Amino acid sequence: MAKKATKKPSKKTSKAGAKKKVAAKKKVAAKKKVTAKKKPAAKKKPAAKKKPAAKKAAAKKKPAAKKKPAAKKKTTTKKAAKKKTTAKKSAAASNRKATVKTVRAAPGKSVAIGKQLVIVESPAKAKTINKYLGDGFVVRASVGHIRDLPSRAPKGTKQPVPGVDIENDFAPTYEILSQKTKTVAELKRDAKAADVVWFATDLDREGEAIAWHLAEVLEIDPTVAKRVVFNAITKDEIKRAFAKPRAIDVDRVNAQQARRILDRIVGYQASPLLWKKVARGLSAGRVQSVAVRLVVEREHEIEAHVPDENWRVDVRLASDVTAAPKLAEQWREFLATTDEKGRGPNKRLQNKWMAEQASIATELYEIGGERFKLGCKADEPVDLSDKVQLVVEAVGLREVQISTVEDLEGKGPACFIRSVSGSVDFGARYEVASIETRQTSTKASPPFITSTLQMAAANQLGFSAQRTMRLAQDLYEGVDLAGEGQVALITYMRTDSTHLSPEAINSARDYIGSAYGEAYLPKEAKQYSSSNKDAQEAHEAIRPNEVPRDPETIRAKLHGPRAEEHYKLYKLIWSRFVGCQMTPARWDSTSVLLRRSDKDTGAVLKASGRVLAFDGFYRATGVPTASDEQTLPEVSEGHVYAPFEIQPQQKFTSPPPRYSEASLVKALESAGIGRPSTYASIIQVVQSRNYVEQRDRRFYATDLGEVVTDKLIEAFPDLMDVGYTRQMESELDEVEEAKVDWVAMLRRFYGSFAASLEEAHEGMAHAKAEIQPALYKCPKCGSRTCYRFGRNGRFLSCTTYPECDYAAPIDRRGRPLLPERVDVRNPEDGSSMELRNGRFGPFLASENYPESTFVLNLDRKGAVKYPAVPPLLIPVEEGIQCSKCEAPLNLRRGKRGPWLGCSRFPKCRGRHAWKAIDEDKREQFEAQLAEHEKGHPIPVIARHDGTVIPEGTPAADLLLSGGVAELDIHPEATAELGETAPPRRPSSALMG
Repeated sequence: MAKKATKKPSKKTSKAGAKKKVAAKKKVAAKKKVTAKKKPAAKKKPAAKKKPAAKKAAAKKKPAAKKKPAAKKKTTTKKAAKKKTTAKKSAAASNRKATVKTVRAAPGKSVAIGKQLVIVESPAKAKTINKYLGDGFVVRASVGHIRDLPSRAPKGTKQPVPGVDIENDFAPTYEILSQKTKTVAELKRDAKAADVVWFATDLDREGEAIAWHLAEVLEIDPTVAKRVVFNAITKDEIKRAFAKPRAIDVDRVNAQQARRILDRIVGYQASPLLWKKVARGLSAGRVQSVAVRLVVEREHEIEAHVPDENWRVDVRLASDVTAAPKLAEQWREFLATTDEKGRGPNKRLQNKWMAEQASIATELYEIGGERFKLGCKADEPVDLSDKVQLVVEAVGLREVQISTVEDLEGKGPACFIRSVSGSVDFGARYEVASIETRQTSTKASPPFITSTLQMAAANQLGFSAQRTMRLAQDLYEGVDLAGEGQVALITYMRTDSTHLSPEAINSARDYIGSAYGEAYLPKEAKQYSSSNKDAQEAHEAIRPNEVPRDPETIRAKLHGPRAEEHYKLYKLIWSRFVGCQMTPARWDSTSVLLRRSDKDTGAVLKASGRVLAFDGFYRATGVPTASDEQTLPEVSEGHVYAPFEIQPQQKFTSPPPRYSEASLVKALESAGIGRPSTYASIIQVVQSRNYVEQRDRRFYATDLGEVVTDKLIEAFPDLMDVGYTRQMESELDEVEEAKVDWVAMLRRFYGSFAASLEEAHEGMAHAKAEIQPALYKCPKCGSRTCYRFGRNGRFLSCTTYPECDYAAPIDRRGRPLLPERVDVRNPEDGSSMELRNGRFGPFLASENYPESTFVLNLDRKGAVKYPAVPPLLIPVEEGIQCSKCEAPLNLRRGKRGPWLGCSRFPKCRGRHAWKAIDEDKREQFEAQLAEHEKGHPIPVIARHDGTVIPEGTPAADLLLSGGVAELDIHPEATAELGETAPPRRPSSALMG
């Protein structure tokens, strides 16, 4: 009771007094005196309880009374400002704002009495650290952030950016997160009881900010708080960290605060602009919007790409000249084989077949004494058929025929696809003219940083960036190993430095020498420096904590639902680290030139291949299996070969590839967009907002993403500039290094941002008001069509809208996706069905749609899905209802039997356990369901001839020849294009 009485006045007087009383631990006698003095005050409990209520009543009666405390705060702030002489001190003072929502200490006795309290972010980390600290410590987890800027401004206040006072130097106001009130109360109770409080949050900016927020809430001065950081959760690292605590780095906290406020300003002020000019519910982000711009611009580059044309001639040679005709037949048979997925032999299998036949794969290297190079540029397309014929005849192809097919989808030279056919002259001979063998080496890659780990995990394991970081967090904080308990396996996984500590390097070298031998150990240890000049948070690269814990040993001890994923990621990290300290791999590379010897045509072929001479670091990482290198048979000068296949190929240069998850992370890193800890969240956010979609592991910009990007570039050209985003990251780094005042930085940013925002609100046109002319004629009224933007993206519309309401969905290239006839009979009225496109993708509907409402949905692969039986409604009177909203339940039959779900789905997703129902009731409901199913049979889906169509049949297999609808080109568009024909879509375009 006495303890509480002493702390209550400390909150009412001043922060300075509170800190002195918290810090006062020197004299026991002094404490007793204070307790004795405050005992009478402690007895007046009822009065103390009434006081706040009286204050509230007075506040309601006298609104003017509210101004007095505010006035006191202002004068106090002014006096404090006069005393502060440096910008750094004033900035730190502006950080100290009371939380909107206060939380009292939790009642009850604390287990931290007489002990030292250690606060970390995650329960897993707390569990691991507990192993290494003695009984004198208690480890608690904050479970991430405990407070943040409020999502809404207080009622009655006009605050454009909640929690940020823009007019008063962007002073932030924080509030305890609603889901963290219990956690904070328990931490307060334990902090009061503990002798010492340690802050052991992560070592990046965010971890520093969490420590600062915890210190503020627990009323501990950040400048005297005990802050410890460790790159790895091992006994030695923790011991070293606790031996050398430091204060909370306020400069790092200011950098994180500045980033949070920047993002809050952009999100809360640019998003309403999108609501006004594009559509409700959209959001803008300072970093995410620039990431979307990268994907959108890549889309534009692909669309604008016009390819160059070039030719390549591949020749396969038989070492036994008499076997050439037979090998030609066997080769064709081999290429016709397919695997269980219908795919032909890949490059590796082809090389294997060639090696088994002692044959060589070559390509045309010289013709007529000059390097073979045949092609044309995109802006100067030329018909090269005559030249191609001369070349292939010189190589050994007879009866040459070149066929040309016009590709209306192509651009430039790619408008004409040419193929060459003929018969191989088995009498042609090629003699080995020269053999050159040299040894090449491949060096190991540096150890992982955050970005390279995400790239490697995406390419080698198929993990998304978010999944990779979640698994890496588990490995860092600790996973449960059989017989050992919670063990941390890797160092901190958010880093952009490839630096390695001497202890780590020595550990790797000791392991390599003992496990692999001296041949795999370089004379000197390898040192790595970061290639990223802007690298901050420069700690160590990602590596295993203990090298002797090899992946296979770990695999046997891991358990749980993510055990195999943990093993795969740990193996990737472990092998990369061990390999980076090993000797290079060595290859014997051989190049062979073969000149045609039966005729002097000037044709020279080249074969190349390599053989692994010494595996080096591959011993740890594994030899790459995706190599396209062939293994050459034994070759000697003067040996003669005969061709059994000659394959001329027309090639076109490819547009830049769409981003994969790995390449997008690389682009973000090289462009300076975000930081290692943010890449995964950036990629996740742009997809969740439907600005970007991922198909076949490649990112595509959606119509919405393109429109939003265009509008944001129009409104904020600086903010959306990649270079500007990089500059902002650099300024945040300078704030962390105490070179730049964070308030001054925000002032500079907000000045131009506010001006651009105001101008955009007044002058920018709405996206729906903007139209783009299209080529097609409206089939309803004959007017020209145009492209408009709607809630489901871009679509084709009549220019006379609203007089004419014609509209059609379009594909990515702007071509109308019109209904296409399919060989399916409508079971309701016998009409023919069509393949149509709706807001949720393709579906099958009657040609009388929407008069006939029967539709067949397609799954993600475009295959037919049978309609489901409507659910059976179970009245509440039967004694069961939704446990969440008390609504009636629907009874359905699934693959595992009957199941019950809320009838208000998807608004309510409540379920009811089927087995929890009484057995008699279950039998009753099953009988009702069976009767219900009889009354609602699944219709028979059949072709026009009555043949039943199995569920899962691809819709593409049901398309009828000549059933593709086409729109005519409008005369105005024809005149604009001249004689150029517009592109026609293939039937597969409907399937996306």
